[in-house]
Amino acid sequence: MAGPSICILPKLSGLGGPSSFQEKLKKGLGELGMSVHHNPRDPSTAAVLVIGSTQHFDDLFYAKRSGIRIVQRLDGMNWLHKKKFTGLKHYLRSERMNLQLSFTRRHLADVVVYQSIFTRDWWNTVHGSLPSPNTVIYNGVDLKEFFPSNNNKISSKIIRLLVVEGSFKGGHERDLLNAVDLANALSDRTHKQVDLLIAGNVPSSMRTIVSTNRKVNINWLGLVPHKEIPALDCSAHILFPAEINAACPNSLVEALGCGLPVVSYATGSLPELIGEDGGTVVPYGSNYWNLDAPKTKPLAKAAENILNDLSTFKRSARSRAEMYFSVDLMVEKYRQVLLDDPQSLPS
Repeated sequence: MAGPSICILPKLSGLGGPSSFQEKLKKGLGELGMSVHHNPRDPSTAAVLVIGSTQHFDDLFYAKRSGIRIVQRLDGMNWLHKKKFTGLKHYLRSERMNLQLSFTRRHLADVVVYQSIFTRDWWNTVHGSLPSPNTVIYNGVDLKEFFPSNNNKISSKIIRLLVVEGSFKGGHERDLLNAVDLANALSDRTHKQVDLLIAGNVPSSMRTIVSTNRKVNINWLGLVPHKEIPALDCSAHILFPAEINAACPNSLVEALGCGLPVVSYATGSLPELIGEDGGTVVPYGSNYWNLDAPKTKPLAKAAENILNDLSTFKRSARSRAEMYFSVDLMVEKYRQVLLDDPQSLPS
């Protein structure tokens, strides 16, 4: 007789973080001998993992009636549409998604998995804490795929500052401007050429705005295939995670896996992910919830400190990835949440 299986909803595809997570989890659970599918009505289904939420609430209602455990993996909330006009369609879509997420969390999920402590605190603050079990599981990275490379000899005459985001659309202009401001300040501070490498979908209108405010070389890389990210990480000196209030960015844990140090502002999950050994985190210096401009000089100083002891920071970044962010650790924690007694979960 076949063993219990896991249903994952919704079925995702594409290059985004949730799609990447789904593929890694399916592969990892499969290697543990577990069957993974997308049909909650499969009679072998022991648990349903909802990545965020789904429009097909009939599937979740069926699972609830059938006594099948529902586990919700929660990202952050949509919030930029309330701070900056992003169009009526984007506003309504963001509000609909927030309602779906909160309804699933409060009324359908038996267990909630938050991507970071920041994410959990944010949801509890805005929508109240719940009596149901919950835990925090960070995103994981394949440390055999993302690892430091000795083949990339990086010139010390230039500074390669890397930014990897899926998209800068939908109100993320401040994120991009912060990256350019850091690159400019780092160039002024070190008197070296700074190459700013930006991987992600950047609208042409934003490129035009940025081009009038830069002192550095900007390489617009567009959407980079996932298989090329390790080489890109290994070609840079420092990663700057640009998104304000990120829940648990894959680009950050992938960079740490490659031994790429991170410099960032203290917003969202970044302080807990980077810690004291993954790089350096500095205060934003203004109200980032209102998308104010940050204090850039302390961040540029922190980046310079990393560059002055780069080999130490690179070893430390890799060690942090090995300790906290391996994909095997992530998969095992999800296996426990899906199949073990939820009351035994660490909070």
